[in-house]
Amino acid sequence: MNTSESDRPKAEKAERPALRALLSYARPHRGVLLVVLLLTLLASAAGLAQPMVIQKVLGNLMTGAGLRDEILLLVGLLVLSIALMWGQAWLSERTAERVVLHVRRGLIARLIRLRTSELDRTEPGGLTTRVTSDSTLVQHAATGGMIQLVDGSIHLVATIVLMGVMSLPLLGITSVVLLVVGVAMGVVMPRIRRVTTEAQESVGAIGAALDRALGAARTVKANGGEAKETERAEAAAERAYRAGLVGARYQAMIAVLAGLVVQASFLAVIGFGGALVATGTLDLAALIGFLLYLFNLGGPILSLVSGTTALQQGLGALARIEEVREMETEDDVDLTPARPSGPPPEVVVEGLEFAYEGRTPTLKGTSFTAPAGAVTAIVGSSGSGKTTVFSLIQRFYDTDAGSIRLDGTDIRTLSRADLRRRIAYVEQDSPMLAGTLRENLLYSAPDASAEDIAEVLRKTLLDEFVAGLPDGLDTAVGARGLALSGGERQRLAIARALLRKPQVLLLDEVTAHLDGLSEIALRKTVEQAAENCTVLLIAHRLSTVTSADQLILFDDGRVGDHGPHGELLERNDAYRELAATQLAGAR
Repeated sequence: MNTSESDRPKAEKAERPALRALLSYARPHRGVLLVVLLLTLLASAAGLAQPMVIQKVLGNLMTGAGLRDEILLLVGLLVLSIALMWGQAWLSERTAERVVLHVRRGLIARLIRLRTSELDRTEPGGLTTRVTSDSTLVQHAATGGMIQLVDGSIHLVATIVLMGVMSLPLLGITSVVLLVVGVAMGVVMPRIRRVTTEAQESVGAIGAALDRALGAARTVKANGGEAKETERAEAAAERAYRAGLVGARYQAMIAVLAGLVVQASFLAVIGFGGALVATGTLDLAALIGFLLYLFNLGGPILSLVSGTTALQQGLGALARIEEVREMETEDDVDLTPARPSGPPPEVVVEGLEFAYEGRTPTLKGTSFTAPAGAVTAIVGSSGSGKTTVFSLIQRFYDTDAGSIRLDGTDIRTLSRADLRRRIAYVEQDSPMLAGTLRENLLYSAPDASAEDIAEVLRKTLLDEFVAGLPDGLDTAVGARGLALSGGERQRLAIARALLRKPQVLLLDEVTAHLDGLSEIALRKTVEQAAENCTVLLIAHRLSTVTSADQLILFDDGRVGDHGPHGELLERNDAYRELAATQLAGAR
């Protein structure tokens, strides 16, 4: 069995929930959509009435009767049809924009709240295309596509009925052509959805490739990787191109088939109908009226084709959107916790076990206690689990076993909003958000006073730096803060954390880009912060950890030893080696 055949049951099974999801997007707008459908049907009815009036005109011409009433009726039907079509088009487009806004809002809210584990295994560029191009396809399917399907079906049936009223023999000839072309379309249409899904996935791959290259632009340039990254993105663009060509081929085939219906039917009707007129079985006015309906048949067929195409494309895109709905999110981050009060908490880590997906365990029964209002430094070789503990304290991930407690309260009993309100975290690379210094500084403390801002700027040695900028705190930091030096980003991140006034302060390698004077100032700042919060820091600089109240030595996912710097130097060979190499070498 080939791949497409084996995947077909799975695709058919996924189509039903996708269709229900598509209907759910249209349901809130069903009132407007019913009005749009009514206007569309009225416009179709006005169009269907015109051939009958034209037949009457032809009959009057043959008998010499007056034409004034019929001409006025034709003009009225034309004006009415135009007005109805304009109203239908406006309401349909407005509703389509509202549908896509609803889809995008839901996706944006969900994507921003995805669990870290979901983000670890998904390319950001592939996720953003769900919000952009995929949602646009759903927009057309949920509104215009459904309206076209219903209108095309009713219009087609009404046209066929009227054609039967005029001549059953001619309708029989036309029906044979319709049946042949309909079977051909039934074979082609389902393939459009599969091609659309493939094309959208390729578009997502383009976004992922560009996000990879632009997100590390300096690394790419410094290592001469432009050609390699260009090749990667162009390969994704090539896949999208090929999928687009297949889709274009199918759509061209459908357009030819739709035209073939009218042309083949016209030739058949002209030949057979001419013979009927010649024998006197059918009058000429009826033949002309039937031909007008035959030409009119192209409209409903085109509506059915366009509606089915939009529906298939929408279902393909919706399958990708529904993937996001199946991803796990943090559903407790939108609560509004009270500002934490009281003394700094004791942090107890007990028996932690954790493994990243698809990897060997990082933590293997880690246990330690960080005393309240003290500075606890965590040291150890790279990959020993130091940063992972910080991630678990913030519940970026949940533990596989063990617990973390703040003053005896298991953090899993707290909402993430409440937990993270108590904690400030300075990441190792101190990322900034695009915007100004002020926006980044006040990101988690929007109500901070001018005095508080001035105080944290002074403590982190940013006061003179900000004062020397023409725009001060309103200076833009650039994409990801790249307009700032590494040391400036770190100090700004620390200032942002202190402005939050947390109960627990987590510092991950915050001295990596600081000079000697800045590091001394930071050490004093951390010591002062410990008067109001519990500080845990990860560091590779000996000068940073020697003043800590206690050190925790990590060794392959476990705590190898703990105690003050001096005691560890005396009794622990592993710590002495670490201090003599990694820690001392970082000074």
